[in-house]
Amino acid sequence: MVSLGFHFASFPAHDKTVTHTPHPLSRPGIVCALGTEPRAVWEGALSGISPGMRRCEGVLPEGGSCPFGFVDLPDETALCADDRCSALLFAAAEQIRPEIEELLSHTAPERIGVVLGTSNSTMEEFTSNPVRIDMATPAHALRARLGLAGPAFSISTACSSGAKAFASARRLLEADVCDAVLVGGTDSFSRIVLCGFHALESIDCEPMRPFGLGRAGINLGEGAALFILYRGGDAPLRLLGIGESSDAYHFTAPHPEGQGAEDAMRAALFDAHLSPADIGYINLHGTATPLNDRMESLAVSRVFGLETPCSSTKPLTGHTLGAAGAVEAALSALMLLQDGDALLPHFISGERDPALPPLHLVAPGERATVRAVLSNSFAFGGSNAALVLAKA
Repeated sequence: MVSLGFHFASFPAHDKTVTHTPHPLSRPGIVCALGTEPRAVWEGALSGISPGMRRCEGVLPEGGSCPFGFVDLPDETALCADDRCSALLFAAAEQIRPEIEELLSHTAPERIGVVLGTSNSTMEEFTSNPVRIDMATPAHALRARLGLAGPAFSISTACSSGAKAFASARRLLEADVCDAVLVGGTDSFSRIVLCGFHALESIDCEPMRPFGLGRAGINLGEGAALFILYRGGDAPLRLLGIGESSDAYHFTAPHPEGQGAEDAMRAALFDAHLSPADIGYINLHGTATPLNDRMESLAVSRVFGLETPCSSTKPLTGHTLGAAGAVEAALSALMLLQDGDALLPHFISGERDPALPPLHLVAPGERATVRAVLSNSFAFGGSNAALVLAKA
């Protein structure tokens, strides 16, 4: 097979000649298996208790069950959404409603955009209404709900969608198309998608074990996260850098040595004008598939060494696919915004895989002062993205 991919050139890790203006970023709204409001999500992430992670019965072709990260919305009907993805998104948006209303008080609706990552979109509803499926539906629904008039669209690059949405949102600001963009991701339960990953032999019917010995694949989940990315002004967070790459190694398998993943991380550091030592925590993609964990651990060890604290939060949320980049950026943001210095722990049962580079996986209760975080998202076809966030 001929590879048609490309790699970024060697990025200098810390080039003082590069000027980059960080973009202000609001606190996140987030719903996932951990909970439906930020405090519950954060407390669950620290304790390892995720109420929404439970067995999904009667969906797999042979009738077996597997863990899935469900979101228990307290009153879904009150959200007045036509589909599950939009309902999850609306619930996340309500958490940052004061910031949205403040933005609308001084910004014209046509100058506010909506960019979302998704992969399932309305796919579950499609099984009962074949004319319904549309990747942009949640973005259009949120724009209508809030009375906005700016660009609204979705990014669908599989598991990197939620992270790549930030890149597209930032381009709208830098091109002077928007003054602010609601950016994030949403994905919901889909039997089609669950059975598709099962057909790829990528589903673990037991709790997933990122970087663990004998790991057998992912647990899926649903969720949504939403931020406001501003052109300028005050906000509690900053989007410092974004790195993207496309290694196009294989339709579904990652590059075995993690070349594309490394390119994305180095590009994000270059964009943020930071060195690897400036990153205090890494939210790993950490899917618990044998190939993905191997390549990511190799790439992270080459860029950051073995001392930078890192973890995969997917065992507590499930892999939320197109929303994962946004959900995991939101978890990283909650870590930055907390009053203390607790780190997001890495929860797995059993032993670590001794064949992988021994990354510094965060133990429960571990603490450190963090200046900036990096969040990884890697997808089918080698569509990779990394985000660098910091507290203002």
